[in-house]
Amino acid sequence: MADSVRVMIEEGKKKKTVAVAFDWPGWDRNGKDEAAALEKLAAYRPRYATVAALAGLEAEFTKLGEFAVIERLEGAPSTDFHGVSCRAATPEEAQMSPDECERKIALLRGCWAYFDDVVSRVSPELRKGPRGGGRDRDRIFQHTVGHEMVDLAKNVGFSSPDLSWLDPAAVQAHREAMCVALREYNAQGLMARSWSVQFLIRRCAYHMLDHAWEMEDRDLTGAE
Repeated sequence: MADSVRVMIEEGKKKKTVAVAFDWPGWDRNGKDEAAALEKLAAYRPRYATVAALAGLEAEFTKLGEFAVIERLEGAPSTDFHGVSCRAATPEEAQMSPDECERKIALLRGCWAYFDDVVSRVSPELRKGPRGGGRDRDRIFQHTVGHEMVDLAKNVGFSSPDLSWLDPAAVQAHREAMCVALREYNAQGLMARSWSVQFLIRRCAYHMLDHAWEMEDRDLTGAE
């Protein structure tokens, strides 16, 4: 029998609902309501499968069955405004075993690798939105990697200098330091400021994948 995909539903008060496959960091999608969010989450399953493969978890992911909503939580203003999950599912509040910590770090590494690959192959200029908006590839890279290096890393006690995202060696050094810090915080049962370690991993993974998928969808490579 296939294993179900545990899902937390985070409901905004007015506009958006987020469906979160929290055992698979980064696999979060939003919609106007629960049904729409789950439909979108399902549509992204093939895309997330690449991340699972990069993490060495292809066999486990392939065996997954249907979604099983195990929790519904009230969201925060950003749930509605940005369509982003702001709450940890109850199982994410717990300290992880060493093996589970390594599994989730492997998935975060998969998200980093996926993001880097997308950056390497999409067009520098990206398709504009309906009103001409949207950042180009390099601005998305700066925003996504810079935010993690300067801001998100502070949750586990360190931060890389501003503009260090410009140096590929510094990016890799940051990622290794991030993995070390995540392991240490989890091993000591510490909170990542107001977040659990599991939620921090998921937030980092989500941010990488959301912008990687955005770049793929707006790619002009091969366009006439």
